[in-house]
Formats: sequence, structure tokens, C-alpha cells
Amino acid sequence: MIWVILASFLAYTIFVAWFSWYKTRGTDLTSSDGYFLGGRSLTGIVIAGSLILTNLSTEQMVGLNGQGFGESMVVMAWEVTSPIALIFMAFVFLPRYLKAGISTIPDFLEQRYDLRTRQIVSVLFLLGYAVAYLPTVLYSGALVLDSIFSLSSISGTSPVMTVTLIAAAIGIIGCCYVIFGGLKACAMSDTINGIGLVIGGFMIPILALVALGGGNIVDGVDKLLHANPAKLNAIGDHQSSVPWTILLTGLLFNNLFYWCTNQAIIQRTLGAKNLAEGQKGVLYAGFFKIFGAFFLVLPGIIAYLLYGDRVSNADMAYPTLVIDVLPLALSGFLAAVLFGAILSSFNGALNSSITLFTLDIYRPIFKPKAKERELVKVGRIFAVCLAAIAVIVAPFIIFAPSGLYYYLQEMFGFYNVPIIAMVVVGFFSKRIPASAPKIMILVHIVFYTLSKVVLGHINFLYILSVLFPLNILVMTIVGRLAPRATAYELYDSKKVDLTPWKHAKAFSILTLALMIGVYAFFSPIGVADASASNYSPMSLVFMLGTAVLFIGVYWFWRRTHKKLESDAMNREQANVLKRDTV
Repeated sequence: MIWVILASFLAYTIFVAWFSWYKTRGTDLTSSDGYFLGGRSLTGIVIAGSLILTNLSTEQMVGLNGQGFGESMVVMAWEVTSPIALIFMAFVFLPRYLKAGISTIPDFLEQRYDLRTRQIVSVLFLLGYAVAYLPTVLYSGALVLDSIFSLSSISGTSPVMTVTLIAAAIGIIGCCYVIFGGLKACAMSDTINGIGLVIGGFMIPILALVALGGGNIVDGVDKLLHANPAKLNAIGDHQSSVPWTILLTGLLFNNLFYWCTNQAIIQRTLGAKNLAEGQKGVLYAGFFKIFGAFFLVLPGIIAYLLYGDRVSNADMAYPTLVIDVLPLALSGFLAAVLFGAILSSFNGALNSSITLFTLDIYRPIFKPKAKERELVKVGRIFAVCLAAIAVIVAPFIIFAPSGLYYYLQEMFGFYNVPIIAMVVVGFFSKRIPASAPKIMILVHIVFYTLSKVVLGHINFLYILSVLFPLNILVMTIVGRLAPRATAYELYDSKKVDLTPWKHAKAFSILTLALMIGVYAFFSPIGVADASASNYSPMSLVFMLGTAVLFIGVYWFWRRTHKKLESDAMNREQANVLKRDTV
């Protein structure tokens, strides 16, 4: 039995590796643009597939389904609200990134603020990838692969040792992709794996419904809708992991960071051949995310109806379901697809990490005159070191008390909101000085750490809802007290054509309409139990308070911005008058 699974697994995995090599054999990997950004030649379909696969990996398939198993469809918010952030990316962030011709987000921050800000943010990214993101990807991948191949049973090793061995294997193969193929090889493997993941991902809930109905999918759907309707409610109250009051505040800020400033994700878009293709890729990915709930959360709900309390660890709900419902002949295929998803997320973060290290830290600090070949070589060495750290940390995720996906998001909270705040302020202000983001980062880390100690019982998304406007307020106050001497102007690199996609607005409206439709379906007006909704007065108070805070910060920022611009104009006029007088 195991040989059938292994044969189909190897056949698909080897095909993807060959396909990636074949598509990248003509790419110049000796230059930084060719190695780190795929020669700025990526098209919309490739970008979309790569975005989806970099984002969609086992930490989501295991983690979100595990949260759905333990809670309800409320956790689909992590997926279904993502199109809002991706629309912001298409219309606000991406045009400015491509205009500036940047290779990394810290690259833009240096243009806007200074070199030190760039390096601080690069270090924050690298720390986050090393201790949170990469280990979580390896850990979740190890759980799935161990379940499919029964490796711990065959070898007789402990769960910690099994995770370590599988994580090491994934790390070695992932390093080979990154070291020998660069971004384009990762993107090409993502594209072909994306097709397999869509097929395999949707296959699981369909087969699970058949199992739930005792061999009849219609009976399975009937049981899903009527056995426990409260589990289908996506409108969370204040006690849920994703309350409805933070969908457009804390969760949106978290998503804006992830989809608009997270280097591991947006590096694909920075390699777009032009703005139109970049917007296509981003918006196609947003459209796909709407339907992610059907294979990232719904299988967890079905697993709950099938197993109940028989699955003690929620993170094992999805792997258990896969083993039980998937035919033997398809097990190897799905294992290969999931392995590709693991590699995609791992490779994406690893490639972004070496880009950050070589271009933002190594070259400016240690060797400003380093040649292109040397940068690529140093990046490859750093990739091996970072992968080794991730492999060492991965087994310890098993001790995370709130589940691996929630652990990942909480760890992001230490640096995600400051980064999105400094990018947004950098876009829309001209006089905020370089000292502002440094002060703001310190303020955020102190307050977020205190919230974990003093307010640990409060959902971290509520904390982010308050900290984002606070961060902007801090930067605005610093700008008012010590404004920048010269106004900032966004540099035009002229590296790619900035003509937008003509259908971008219409496609965005369609996507938002579908997103609202999915929420309506999984709500008390749809298939969920109306009694599952529990809106407390405190939720309404929080939402109104957050709105007032936003309005206040925006008013203060606009007033400060106009005053700084007026003062700068008056100084310029005074200088002109002085020169004319002389």
C-alpha cells in the first residue's frame, strides 16, 4: 500500500521539478534582478498561482481546518476577507511599488525614510520568518506527510523526532529550489502545483460529504446543514476568535500587512512585467480566496460531525480526514500536491529572506561594492543557514497552546502593524521624518508586549485595531514636532509600464459582491442557526469607539499634513523673495 502512495508521490513531485527547470533554463541567475525577481517577467496567471500557493500551504489547511473543527465557520474570515486587502494592493500599493522599481519593501522604506529604517524592518522580517513563519510551515507540513505515509508508525520515532526529520527533508529540497532556480523556479513550480492543489483541495470536502452521508453526497449535505447549524455561522461574537466587529479593523490591518507589505508574498508582484499583469495576478488571487473557505474551513466542520471528541488535537482533524476519505490511488497525488504547497510557502519565505539579507543588510553594511555574482552566492549561503534555524525551531510548535495558525498570527502582531503604518504614512505624507518610524516601532512593541502580559485574555485583533491608528498618530506627532526638511517625492524608476488593467475596477466590484454573498450564505440569514449569533453591547461600543478613534486620527493627520505643507511653502516663498531682494 505504501509503495503505491510513494510511487504516485514521486512521479508528480519529479514532474514539477522538471517543469520548473525547463521554464527557467533561459533565465539569467547571475544578476540580482534575474535571481530575486525572475527578471521582472512574470505574467498575471503566474503571479496569481504563485501568490495563492505561497499563501496556501499546510499551515492553513491544517491550522484553519483545525480552528473550524474546534469553533465554527467564523474562522473563514481569514480567507474570505482577504480580497479587500488585495484590492488595496492592486490600486494603492502595487502602482507605487512598481513605479519606484523596488526589490523589497525595506528598499522603499529607505527611499522614503533612511537606510537605518530599511535595515530595522529587514531584521524584523527575518526574525519573524526564522522563529514563526518558516517553522510553522515545516511543522504543519510534517503533520500531514506523517499522517499520509504513517512515517512515525513505520519508524517508531516520537512525534518531535518525526517532525524534525520531515522538516529537515523539506528544508533540503526547498533550499535546492531557491539556490539553483531563484524566484522564477519557485513561481513556475507554484503555478503547476496550484492546479493540483485546487483539484486536491476541493476533492477532500466532496469525499468527506460522501463519507458523512454514508456513501451518499446528498445525505451528507443534508447532515452538514441540519446536524449542527451553529457550526456554519461565520458571524462571530465578542467571544469568538474572529469577532465581527474587527473584520474591517484589526483583521483588515492584519490582511493589509500580509497581502500588501509582507515580503514573502508581494515579492511575486514586484517581478511583474508591467502594472496590468501585476494587477491581474493580485485580483485573480483575491477572487480565488473567496472560495478558500470551502476547502480550508468546511472540511474541519465535517470532521467535527464525523469524529466529535474522538480527535483530541484539533490540528489533527484535517490529516485524519484526509486519511479516512481519500482513495489509496489518490493519496500519493494529494501528498505530492500538499508537499508542493509546503515547498511553495517555504521557498517563498526563504527567497524573500535572502533578498532582504543580501540587498538590505549584507551589501549596504558589509560590502557596498559587492558584485552581482557575489550577492547571489551570499544569498545562497544565507538560505542554508536560515533553513537550518527553521528546522530546529519547527518541532517546538507542537507545544503552542492555541493551535499553530493562531500562534502564527499572534507572532506576526509584534511587527505587522508598524510596517503597514510606516508604508501608508510614507505614501501619503511628504514631511514625516525618518525618526518617526523608529519611535513608532518601539512604542508598538512595548504596547503589544504589555497587552500580552496584562490583557492576555483579550483577542489580539482588538489590540491591533487600536494600535494601528495609535502608530499613525505617533508618527504624525513626531512629524509635527520635527518635520522633514525637504518634501518627499516618489521616485519614478521607469522599469516597467505603469498602464493599469482596464478591467481592474469591474473585476474588483464582482469580487466584493461574491465575498458579501459568501458571508450571507454562512450567516443566520443563510444556512446558519440564528440562535448562534450573540452580539453583546460591548461589541457595538468597541466598533463605535474604533470608528471615533479613526476619525480623530485622520482629522489630526490631515490638519498636521496641511500645516507642514503650508509651512514648507511659506519657507520656499521666503527664500525666493530673499534671493530676488539680493
